[in-house]
Amino acid sequence: MLNIEYELSLLDSGYACLGAIDEAGRGPLAGPVVAACVVIDSDFKLVKELEDVKDSKKLSEKKREALFDFINSEFSGVGIGICGHQTVDRINILQASFLAMKKAIGALKRKPEMIILDGKFPIPNLSLKQEPIIKGDARIFSIAAASIIAKVTRDRLMRKYHTQHPLYGFDQHKGY
Repeated sequence: MLNIEYELSLLDSGYACLGAIDEAGRGPLAGPVVAACVVIDSDFKLVKELEDVKDSKKLSEKKREALFDFINSEFSGVGIGICGHQTVDRINILQASFLAMKKAIGALKRKPEMIILDGKFPIPNLSLKQEPIIKGDARIFSIAAASIIAKVTRDRLMRKYHTQHPLYGFDQHKGY
């Protein structure tokens, strides 16, 4: 189980709320890139239902689906940003990932004071303080929670695309 020590230390240092971001869809050959931002504040309590949160790639589809609703209900905010394949083709996958992350932040009702995100690079042209964390989805609880939201959202989109284009089998491989 991942703990929330890192997030609590940032909150103790003076931030009222943090945003944690991850994306799904940078590796596939088809479909959108989806980013999720979850907001964690000093009122956050780690409930039993969230004890299994970890990197979405290390969870079964059934477990990710079960955690999805708990994450949405227990975090003080969840934002989702999506960039479709046309945007990916036009600006490249990395830039589309950054754009999806900005959209996820923009979808939040309460804006975080600081962003922690999975990866090596900060989001360009973002006025919020940021800390990119390599393998953050495997190390940081709230980034792992964001990874689950992003992955479940993208998988649901790919299942929808399967009904429109069944020949491609998106319900089985999700474009990977």
